[in-house]
Amino acid sequence: MVLRWGLLSFCLVVGLVGGAKDVEEIITSESSGIGSFRFLLDGTSEKTVGLRRRDVLRAEGLVSNSISGKGLVPDELKECDRVFVSNGIGGNGTFESPDLVAEEGHSLQCILTFMALPGQRVQITFTEFNLRGIPPECAHEWVDLWTEVDGTDVSELISTPFGGRYCGQIPPRTRISLYGGIAVGYYSDKNYTEEGEGLRFKGTYAFLAEDRYVVGTALPRTLCSFSIYGASKRVGEVVSPTYPGVYPKDLSCSYKFSGAPGQRIRLEFRDFDVFAGGAHCPFDDVKVYDGINTTAPIIGTYCGQYRNLVVYSSQHLMFITFTTNERALETQNRGFLGVWEFSESFVKLDFITKNEGEHIRGTECDQRILSQGLSFGAVYSPNYPFPYVPKIYCRYFIYGVQDPQNLERVRLTFEKFDLPSSPHSEEDLTTHPEKPIIRCGDGYLKVYIKGQEVSQQYEKHDFEFCGKDIPHDVSSDGPRVVLIFSSGETQGSGFKAKYTFETEYRVPGTAAPDGTCTFSYTSTSSKRGDFNSPRFPSNYPSLMNCTYLFLKEPQEQVRIVFDHFKVKADKLANYTAGAYGSDLCVEDYVEVYNVFKDMKDRLIGRYCHQTAPGPIESHEEAEALKVFLHTDNEGVLSGFKARYIFFTAQSIFGECGMNISQKSTGVLTSPGWPNKYEGPRNREGSNKCNWFLAVRPSHRVLLYFKKFSIEGEPSGRGCPSAAVRIWEDPDGLPIELCGEVLPNSQMQFMSLRNLMRMTFITADKAVGNEGFYAIWTEVVDRFSVSSSCPPHYARCDQNPYCIPQELRCDQVNNCGLLNGIPDEADESLCGLEGEVNVLLLVGLGVCCSSCCLLSICLWAQRKRRKRRRRMQLRRPPIHVCDNAGARFAAMDSV
Repeated sequence: MVLRWGLLSFCLVVGLVGGAKDVEEIITSESSGIGSFRFLLDGTSEKTVGLRRRDVLRAEGLVSNSISGKGLVPDELKECDRVFVSNGIGGNGTFESPDLVAEEGHSLQCILTFMALPGQRVQITFTEFNLRGIPPECAHEWVDLWTEVDGTDVSELISTPFGGRYCGQIPPRTRISLYGGIAVGYYSDKNYTEEGEGLRFKGTYAFLAEDRYVVGTALPRTLCSFSIYGASKRVGEVVSPTYPGVYPKDLSCSYKFSGAPGQRIRLEFRDFDVFAGGAHCPFDDVKVYDGINTTAPIIGTYCGQYRNLVVYSSQHLMFITFTTNERALETQNRGFLGVWEFSESFVKLDFITKNEGEHIRGTECDQRILSQGLSFGAVYSPNYPFPYVPKIYCRYFIYGVQDPQNLERVRLTFEKFDLPSSPHSEEDLTTHPEKPIIRCGDGYLKVYIKGQEVSQQYEKHDFEFCGKDIPHDVSSDGPRVVLIFSSGETQGSGFKAKYTFETEYRVPGTAAPDGTCTFSYTSTSSKRGDFNSPRFPSNYPSLMNCTYLFLKEPQEQVRIVFDHFKVKADKLANYTAGAYGSDLCVEDYVEVYNVFKDMKDRLIGRYCHQTAPGPIESHEEAEALKVFLHTDNEGVLSGFKARYIFFTAQSIFGECGMNISQKSTGVLTSPGWPNKYEGPRNREGSNKCNWFLAVRPSHRVLLYFKKFSIEGEPSGRGCPSAAVRIWEDPDGLPIELCGEVLPNSQMQFMSLRNLMRMTFITADKAVGNEGFYAIWTEVVDRFSVSSSCPPHYARCDQNPYCIPQELRCDQVNNCGLLNGIPDEADESLCGLEGEVNVLLLVGLGVCCSSCCLLSICLWAQRKRRKRRRRMQLRRPPIHVCDNAGARFAAMDSV
């Protein structure tokens, strides 16, 4: 309020001198006792002007008391006020802060007023500034600014917009009055200046001609709106209303440029500093329209800071608006300085429109070409086929389709080319005498195929062409190609190039020439590499079939390993097992095939969801390995990333497999069991074991796992590092296993005929785990023959199998599992039967021994009899009487 008191005092001064012919006619009245103003003429001389007491008292009555709150300020302190008035021919000078001299308990407040004559503006610049306080907390000392002082009416001065309050050591930026006056208010609660203490502030002022701010024909009843006509002036300057001073708030300015038909308008902002309040310029902005008013297409909305911002109209009309917001936030932005030009020499745009291009508004000759879906066309240099205009710079943005369903790339084929290049140097001729290096001067065509324009990295071009040789074809790495054509000083006939939008899959490999999603990989081209689903790691498109064919040489195999796998299977969102097979994978899926000589494909497996396939190797007799990706029309995911390697064919059994036949039972274990299996030692290949099991015809193979722990997680990331595959029918599809624990449904398997195959394979990224222990047995399914087992076969109690009789009590559960629990029928009662058999054998032994002894005794007896009989036949005949006499004689003797 004290500052406004100073402004009102200035009004009274101007009102008093209003009737005088010259400021110098004002006389001094020392009897007023109220104080004085010093009017500095030409910045050098000064006179003291007295005021009547009633005028000052009236001014003080219109405002509140002083900031000190102690009523009117003593008269002697008013001597610090200053008024600087132009003498009509310009002029400049300096101003500075007053000495601090005040009574104890009083504050110092001063007004410095700068007043220009009609047709002039005032400019002030602070060169020194050292006030107590830190903005915005200016509590003890500050400077206030008003730069929109207009007229001498008291009511208008009270409502003059406030220009900001400043303290500290950072001076306010340069100010230029919007009208004819500027007021500077100074307040300090310090009442004396210490010895050796410097000035509080110091600055310069100047009175400027207002012609610079009249940029054209002023529109009636507007402050800063003009019409600029090319017929009157072809080149000129346009500035914001107070440039280079801080522009005011709440402005609305417009500039209409009108040229002759056939002309275009070039506007270059050589300095641009407009408050940037956020994205889309919500507060202050400059808008440029490609037409006669704000209904025309907009070229751009600008705020912030630019250097050499250049815009072109596409026709002979251009309209510009400059708007500042009425906001509380204090800013110190300069505005803008622009140079405009009307000319017929700017590039004609018909070379763009006749070839289905779109001119980019605001540029001289930049164009945008958008694909219409596998479309094609041509691009030309300006004025083609005639020589181009020197010193022009045009950009061509050629964009293919990129959306969830489509992705295209751009192919450029040059048909005509003539851009003069710089002469060859002696070094070029010496280094490459047959074909010296072409060095492009200021005339060139640069090609960008990696999207460098997104980050404005135009210095990192991929190709640069000049001269007369037709450049090679160029294909983009993504959906866009950018060309930059600079004509330089020397003219040529320019260039013509055909562009073609092709489907882009972002898949490494040799693409099919027909543009389908088919890629081939040969051993002769590269022994190893990567491949992925289209657009990986972005989502693959829907409604797509892609084929990857790996063609090997004789005596080779190919192995693929999946490092990332995520294929849409919404119906299996809550599925807790591995997602394999045609029954589960019915939405999006990946299939892997062996391709044989007759070009018949034999499916290895179908995979989906997050269940990554385990390492896969081609069959030893296969010609190739094929991967097939199918996507439906609903939903997409990131797909897969995998690696392939061609390697010398190995034994059909691998490192640890074998062919097993003529046996009725056996055990299969992981390498190194019972120790953990290890990953490949060379970290490049893999370990593989193939077991081929064959039993007698009409028999089947029963296999179950007693122990199983293979790295992987079927319900999560799948089996990318290691897997066990079981073919229940060697001509069918395998069952893939991994994980720490198998579910009961995957612990036991039965062959469909008398053959079974089992494979264990690890990838180069395997780290090892406990492994597995599996038992297999030759069995007969009793329901396939009769309800009872054939002769010489033992029946399993829990499972409907019959096993060879000799496998009973061999300390192996050959009857398999039921719900994960062993069927121990073949091992039951084995201890009791053993005891009975021992007694039976002992009894049989005793009986046999007895029989033998009896037989020997009988034989010996019979032998003795026969001998006696023969002895009797050999003795001489004895007379009966003699024999009788002998007996009797004997009796007589007893």
